[in-house]
Amino acid sequence: MAIQKERLMKLQNGSDVRGVAVEGVEGQPVNLTSEAANVISISFARWLSQKTGKPASELKIGVGHDSRVSAPALKLAVLQGLAASGAKAVDCGLASTPSMFMSIVYPETNYDGSIMITASHLPYNRNGLKFFDVDGGLEHDDITDLLVYAARQEPQTASAAHAETYDLLPLYAANLCEKIRMGVSSEEDYAHPLSGLHVVVDAGNGAGGFFAQQVLEPLGADISGSQFLEPDGMFPNHIPNPENKAAMDAISKATVENHADLGIIFDTDVDRMSAVLHDGTEVNRDAIIAMMAAILAKEYPGGTIVTDSVTSDKLTDFLENTLKMKHHRFKRGYKNVINESKRLNAEGIVSPLAIETSGHGALSENYFLDDGAYLAVKLLIAAAKSKKEGKSVDALISALPPQFECREYRMNLLTEDFKTYGKEVLRQFEERTKAAGYAVAPNSYEGVRLSFSGEETQGWMLLRLSLHDPLMPLNLEGNRPGDCGRLTAIAKELLAGFDKLDTSVLK
Repeated sequence: MAIQKERLMKLQNGSDVRGVAVEGVEGQPVNLTSEAANVISISFARWLSQKTGKPASELKIGVGHDSRVSAPALKLAVLQGLAASGAKAVDCGLASTPSMFMSIVYPETNYDGSIMITASHLPYNRNGLKFFDVDGGLEHDDITDLLVYAARQEPQTASAAHAETYDLLPLYAANLCEKIRMGVSSEEDYAHPLSGLHVVVDAGNGAGGFFAQQVLEPLGADISGSQFLEPDGMFPNHIPNPENKAAMDAISKATVENHADLGIIFDTDVDRMSAVLHDGTEVNRDAIIAMMAAILAKEYPGGTIVTDSVTSDKLTDFLENTLKMKHHRFKRGYKNVINESKRLNAEGIVSPLAIETSGHGALSENYFLDDGAYLAVKLLIAAAKSKKEGKSVDALISALPPQFECREYRMNLLTEDFKTYGKEVLRQFEERTKAAGYAVAPNSYEGVRLSFSGEETQGWMLLRLSLHDPLMPLNLEGNRPGDCGRLTAIAKELLAGFDKLDTSVLK
């Protein structure tokens, strides 16, 4: 029996499929079932066949997964669905999201498409599906099409017992190793360019443990103190998420206690990365953007760095006045940022990096693939070169002022037609802002952004409308003690009187 269309459509999460895959959390019934994964994979084979012009029987599709406990059951359902469609499915086992895209690129594999079973940093009971073809990850509208077609299919369980297997991570790791060797180009010991460098890795029990064991160690790095490298889908130590405070505290502590030069932390499926310096200073949010831009500045002088909308004015100043690059602040959502950077390049504007404060970073030199391991590769090359010169990689961002205090308030919109109401709130918010004499930032691609540089209040705020949820997030950053409180008071005054906007969180 076909799955109800409404149920399948609720699995769409932007350009991914996500849902609850494991019982155990009250109020969260399973909706990403094996049957759903099965019909969605059948739909992907059809979509890929139409795009490539190949019959399904000529398609070769890789399937990988991170460490989540629901991965085996979902993988079986996906392999069976692909087999039923007539495509040749390849079980790549434990993998990272970027490696699954690269399985399409590598001549050793050369797949027509791939599926990654992951829900990034979400809790253990969640899972999802990401889809790739030669052009990268599928777009929002592609996922909608997949789900609409899947809703017309009945689950088909052709045998997956004879699916080919391929251990993909060693191939991916070997390619990363060679990039580091070429990047450092050590005359003393080409094969071991990271010799003398001590790097601690925290994989959060996700799929990223391979980076310590298959990339850093073979290149001569000391990885002592690395932690949570073993895959464990219950994530017993901390959420594998570079935006999580406990996760960042864990890698900072490990780096300092082991007297390492650098600490690196990945999310579950390794498409995001953050770092810490030798003294435990976090290189995330604005700092990871600044670090990557500083590494790229010599190769792409005057290049444009595309970021999401919640980056600070301090970052803009660093990019434009210290690095002499350009800052293009765009919408939130890693696909939005990547697609904007692609657009700029197509117009002849050099944009080498699209990156969010979340740690999602994609480089033009790497297929615009958001790849945490590739960011780590660029960082390690810079760190190794700095060490040979008797310097520290810290110096690359020494001119970036530290963030003082940031806040995010998420205000509920209490109406079904939340998008229309939210747009009206933004319109009136901007009008009230101008009437009050506050400075509205130009070229705001998402929401309304205000900058404050007076003696009384310094910092910025951004009011925006969530893409998919009945929410209006408000982001604030103050430059001094008390500034965030003063910014909150200003926001509260500007948002007074909207009866369907719950501003109670501002109290």
